[in-house]
Amino acid sequence: MVANFSKLEDVNVLASGANWAWPQVQRNLFEPRGVNLLVAENTDEFVNIIEQRRIHTTIVDLDSEKSTGLATIKIIRIDYPLLPCILLTSVVGEAILSKALRLDVFSVIEKPVDMNILHEQLNRLFIKKYNSDIFSE
Repeated sequence: MVANFSKLEDVNVLASGANWAWPQVQRNLFEPRGVNLLVAENTDEFVNIIEQRRIHTTIVDLDSEKSTGLATIKIIRIDYPLLPCILLTSVVGEAILSKALRLDVFSVIEKPVDMNILHEQLNRLFIKKYNSDIFSE
């Protein structure tokens, strides 16, 4: 049996600001599970939020105009090498996958994001990393 997080512990997902359906994702995927979606508009905000709150995973949009994608992950890895990350990108190619692998990215998801795939990857991540079924159906 897989354990759930304690009701006393906040579950926080930190994501890049995005020009796609984050409000819908939050409403449909995170809110029913009591998961907080925090949004960072740039690398500095990512670092500041991670320093101030317990973050369980990050979702970095490689194509975000305000975030520098892989550079953001590199900076996070300096102080938080084990923090799981999901990378979103509109171009999935060998170069991106190779860089993501070197940065120990948990998953690379092609945009436009299929919410079922994002949900599945979050479920896999939380079971593997936290022994939690918070994202199971």
